[in-house]
Amino acid sequence: MKSSSEIDTVAKRATKASGFSWGIAEEVGKNIKSLELLGIGGVENLNAYLKALKNHKPEGPQEILKNNKLQGKSFCPFYTGTALIDAAEQVLELKTLKFNSIDYPILMLPFINRLSYKIGRMIIVKMDKYEINLNLNRFISSNMDIRNTVLQSSQSFEINVLESKDTFKPETWEQLYELSTETFVEESERLKSTAAGAGVIDND
Repeated sequence: MKSSSEIDTVAKRATKASGFSWGIAEEVGKNIKSLELLGIGGVENLNAYLKALKNHKPEGPQEILKNNKLQGKSFCPFYTGTALIDAAEQVLELKTLKFNSIDYPILMLPFINRLSYKIGRMIIVKMDKYEINLNLNRFISSNMDIRNTVLQSSQSFEINVLESKDTFKPETWEQLYELSTETFVEESERLKSTAAGAGVIDND
């Protein structure tokens, strides 16, 4: 079994050898390692994508818009993912972004997971029949199994930034808070007994 370090190093070097800058290659190496640690086929998708690049030049968005299109072409997952992270504040403002087509979209997921962490919001990605939740660079969940999937492209790719909200009911919080207040008196008494001068007898 290959180690995470080996996967990172080989993915990085292969990406650089395919014409990307060392900066992009570094990011891709970390991303592929991340996908493999999550049980998602990062190496398989990367290998397929780098082979496909021999037939065309990769392109990313010139700017991040609500609706992003390349005439007759698909977006590069590396350039697009990097552009999204660089435009994090704009993504947060737009909330919903669409791309007409992304090559090997699974390779975009680690970028967007990191974007989720950067803006402090959960993100839902919809790519064709798949719906994927990304949570602050902590985990990825999907409505369908993508672990052994190689996706050549997605005809639709949508990013939705979720509003921050509690996962619990207000009444549940009130009940929990009420229970927590039972420690207040106990804490107050404890502080009195340990305060400076406590227990000292005045002989004057």
